[in-house]
Amino acid sequence: MRTYQQTHPWLEFKLDASRLDYTTWMFLGEAISKVEHIAGVPLPPATASRLHALYLAKGALASTAIEGNTLTEDEVVRHLEGQLTLPPSRQYLAREVDNVVAACNRIGQVIISTGPSPVTVDDIRTYNRMVLEGLSLDEDVFPGEFRLHRVRAGRYSAVPPEDCEYLLSEFCGWLGSLVPPEGLEMAFSILIAIITHLYFVWIHPFGDGNGRTARLLEFRYLLQAGFPTPAAHLLSNFYNRTRTEYYRQLDRASSSGGKTEDFVAYAVRGLVDQLREQLDQIRVLQMEITWRDYVHGRFRKGSLSRDRQKMLVLELSKRVLDNGWVDVPSIPELSADTARAYSTRTDRTLARDLNSLHGMSLVERENGRVRANKRLILAFLPARRG
Repeated sequence: MRTYQQTHPWLEFKLDASRLDYTTWMFLGEAISKVEHIAGVPLPPATASRLHALYLAKGALASTAIEGNTLTEDEVVRHLEGQLTLPPSRQYLAREVDNVVAACNRIGQVIISTGPSPVTVDDIRTYNRMVLEGLSLDEDVFPGEFRLHRVRAGRYSAVPPEDCEYLLSEFCGWLGSLVPPEGLEMAFSILIAIITHLYFVWIHPFGDGNGRTARLLEFRYLLQAGFPTPAAHLLSNFYNRTRTEYYRQLDRASSSGGKTEDFVAYAVRGLVDQLREQLDQIRVLQMEITWRDYVHGRFRKGSLSRDRQKMLVLELSKRVLDNGWVDVPSIPELSADTARAYSTRTDRTLARDLNSLHGMSLVERENGRVRANKRLILAFLPARRG
């Protein structure tokens, strides 16, 4: 008998989907629908590239922030763009992010070049080595090497060190043996991604970096399931946003004798919330692009007045506060372009331009205010006020 069978007798690798309640299955269905929607969204290459970069930054920061990284999202974005200089005392924070970014990129490149493949012990050791590379570590921590000491994570005592390599090998063998039911491949893969995260944390095979390695495994399984890269980062982002609950769910699962359904329900619901938010952001990007193209199409024939009117409606389109409404007298103060166009002209010029735009249905009017009529391009928008 191995030691873990005495200390962790409940640690058996299994996936019993019948224990999931109906709401978890409903959220799984919604997650699949939204992933397929996001995967099929057409975006200009430059916009898609910005979206990929943004969610890579969010995901890498989230995975390190859970472990205590204090960089802000803006700092991470600027760092990845090469536009941030940190003092020496904070440079290790950037290194933590860089390590996760490098590991995510490696995972994506391997999947693109070779396709989905079973996770191996060597893969996992490589991921741990990558997330810890170049960081200051405790003297008993060796990147990619199994720990030789006992560890605790919160109230949870991880498996004995002498069983780490054995359990990780058994774990990878179990993962490789799983076959998704026909027609449920995506749902099955999402469940496996989450279960992989949980079992890996229970084993806790390394001296440091176990959480980041677990989230990389989850990221890999989501990518292999067909998730677009921006969506594959969302679970890490959710765990970071709900960090206290994340640790509570991990603790609850470890003290339950191996029950996984509550953690799965928590993660799936969070994934759906994040997918909804990401899809909303993509819709905003699509609408801005479609609206801008529509406006340019309405002003194909140029003149000084037509160019000024096009500029005006595009500047009004950028308004976010007050549901897009702008008081007419404050329009010259809206931007540098509107200031140049109207500060030296009479109010009659602005009034004529607004009349022209209203006649083209490009702006709406209400009680001395105007806003860009973006609703014009929403073909299936329900009727509503506001």
